[in-house]
Amino acid sequence: MSIELSIVMPCLNEAETISSCIKKAQSFLDTNAINGEIVIGDNGSTDGSQKIARDLGAIVVDVDRKGYGNASRGAIEGSRGKYIITADTDDSHDLLNLNDFVEKLREGYDLVMGNRFKGKRQKDAMPFLHRYIGNPVLTWIGNLFFKTKIGDFHCGLRGFTREAYNKMQLKTTGMEFASEIVVKASMLKLNISEVPTTVFPAGRSRKPHLRTFPDGWRHLRFLLLYSPKWLFLLPGIFVMLFSIIATYNIMFMQTEPEIKWLPLTSGLFLIGFQFVVFYALTKIYATNHELIPKTKKYNSLFNYFTLERGLLVGFFLSVIGVVVSYFAVKNYMSVNDTLKIIIPATISIALGIQIILFSFFFSILGLTDDK
Repeated sequence: MSIELSIVMPCLNEAETISSCIKKAQSFLDTNAINGEIVIGDNGSTDGSQKIARDLGAIVVDVDRKGYGNASRGAIEGSRGKYIITADTDDSHDLLNLNDFVEKLREGYDLVMGNRFKGKRQKDAMPFLHRYIGNPVLTWIGNLFFKTKIGDFHCGLRGFTREAYNKMQLKTTGMEFASEIVVKASMLKLNISEVPTTVFPAGRSRKPHLRTFPDGWRHLRFLLLYSPKWLFLLPGIFVMLFSIIATYNIMFMQTEPEIKWLPLTSGLFLIGFQFVVFYALTKIYATNHELIPKTKKYNSLFNYFTLERGLLVGFFLSVIGVVVSYFAVKNYMSVNDTLKIIIPATISIALGIQIILFSFFFSILGLTDDK
């Protein structure tokens, strides 16, 4: 019989709890008559965790590269089930009650997330900072950036289909692996569901591998880098609009214009434009290297924005700036009037050159695309 369910767990020195986790997973499979397997992705344990797992009948995959993501992917790729449920080996997950996950997967959902906030609350199951600050904030940011409606972005207990895993092409190596699954599933428009689950206090006596602030930053950094729209595009557009409004106000709306602010407000336009350019380059690079899924609009981007069009626009802006600067210097005007013309003209020249350089780099990146 083919294996329907693989319960996979990353492990690093969990001798105190791994036995309990495996036995609970086995009990669930036996009780519900599910043809399944338990796969441990061992990340170089030195406390005998591997032997305990093998003695109990679990499959152990040795993963040399350190990191939660590496260990998880190693276990998943060493498994054979149609469906996959991931859990931790610290005995904090409710492995005896996985029916909701399996039922949702059988219904056709690609990803089923556990929600610890909807399950039974156990005292000391989650640190205060994780429960009330870190997880809610990161979950809110994740839902905002990627248009999901997940209540618990970082629950380690989750299920997905083998087909969905292959589509997601997961890359991350550390704790941000938990975020990557949700982000990739959202980008690929997979069917996502959520079920309540209970989390228990970890059964180990040593300190957890999870580090509150460093790993929290890894999650936030991942969310930002995988959403260049929020990191670069929207801030860039905001700065450019602010620059236009402020510069217009100085030049035309004030009876005695504060010319001293004009270089700053005009220069902000170039800063905002750099943000927008970096958004475009980041998006192309990430797509070409399969860090984010390729959208239907991606290939058409290279049809609308070509090297020739970019060079033409850049050259035109540069020439306009040079011509305007020449006439401003040639014709005698007051210092304020001259600056009101020279500064925007200089911005036009700089903007034109930036567009020319961006067009070349844009085209170089486009050469790697198999249109």
